[in-house]
Amino acid sequence: MREIRVGLIGFGTVGSGTAEVLRLQGDRLQRKTGADVRLQRVADIAIDELPPEFAGVELTRNADEVVAAPDIDIVVELIGGIEPAKTFILKAIAAGKHVVTANKALISQHGREIFAAAAANNVEVGFEASVGGGIPVIKALKEGLVANRIESIIGIMNGTANYILNRMTDEGLDFNAVLKEAQAHGYAEADPTYDVEGIDTAHKLVILMGMAYGVHVRLDQVSTEGISSIEPVDIEFAREFGYRIKLLAISRNHGGSFEARVHPTMVPNRELLANIGGAFNAIQFTGDMVDDVLFYGQGAGKMPTGSAVVADIVDIARNILNGAINRVPSLSYLPENLREAVIAPLASLRCPYYFRVTVQDKPGVLSAITGILGRHGISIQSVLQQGREEKGVVPVMMRAYEAEEEAVRAALAEIDALEVCAAPTVKIRIMDDDESS
Repeated sequence: MREIRVGLIGFGTVGSGTAEVLRLQGDRLQRKTGADVRLQRVADIAIDELPPEFAGVELTRNADEVVAAPDIDIVVELIGGIEPAKTFILKAIAAGKHVVTANKALISQHGREIFAAAAANNVEVGFEASVGGGIPVIKALKEGLVANRIESIIGIMNGTANYILNRMTDEGLDFNAVLKEAQAHGYAEADPTYDVEGIDTAHKLVILMGMAYGVHVRLDQVSTEGISSIEPVDIEFAREFGYRIKLLAISRNHGGSFEARVHPTMVPNRELLANIGGAFNAIQFTGDMVDDVLFYGQGAGKMPTGSAVVADIVDIARNILNGAINRVPSLSYLPENLREAVIAPLASLRCPYYFRVTVQDKPGVLSAITGILGRHGISIQSVLQQGREEKGVVPVMMRAYEAEEEAVRAALAEIDALEVCAAPTVKIRIMDDDESS
């Protein structure tokens, strides 16, 4: 029986999960592939020995030994970050090794270089685990939805942010309290910036847009806002009007251009995305043939992500066994048909809005604010004012009808410049009918 030998760089959460999946599902994988897909070598600088169940696996602290080993067919990179991960991957490709990675930051920023190197060396790169953890969204775009013009991508792609927003909604807790709780439970990193400021989600949106539309998208083309400014009062306002706040990735295909944005959004309770709980992810594609397709599941974690990594290993193993390397292009589109993305400016976006203006409680303040909004063509649908807080400061919550982003920015800049304004205005977009399923 043919052996497919795997070399693993990184034995942390996802790396150890991948090793466990290979060990626990070895017989099943053998029955499905006709090969013995086995873990041969592991490189990790933080451990001195592997668990006893991996007694036959060689351990080294030097990743180059895994990359250069002649007995390794597939190199799996699971250390994260840009460097040295990028160097290891490019060395593996140059050595004729196939590569699997879960590295969303690397693929979103340097995927073009990596895929070109793989094509030049006739090897494959698997990256299923880079988006959605255990949810097979990459496979869906690459093959399952290949007959569709993808019209939109809308999703909850970060479990940490979703967990925080759900706890704030269900328990009435403030952001900092829930963040500490999420860190204690292992849902959030010690430095949670990438998760709570939307950067992690933006990485994933870049990857999905490339596959959905056949375009090259840069990370700096994605307009990105996080959830750290959201307070319980915003959550309560949303609840009162039948919404839940979610951190969404949104992209829409306008033919010649594409939207690319990540931001908190008030989602109507009737929408499936509003009801995604805990640390789960949900990603919805709309195709011109299939209409809406929703993928839901665990977007992170040791075993779900390990499952996705092993799915790529098996795909590549099958192609090796059948002499069908690069049967499916990395981004589904043939490389020569990929083009540069034209991103629609966020300033032209039109949608309903929610504002929280924190002002000193003085006569005439509300009329001054509504006057500014009116001059910029922004009509207010409803207003809610809470009681006076310490030092005479009061939050005023407003729900506006559909308005243009550029006008909203200009109006809020004027409002924030008022002497009575005690803090920057919080703005949350509201999902409109065009973005609803």
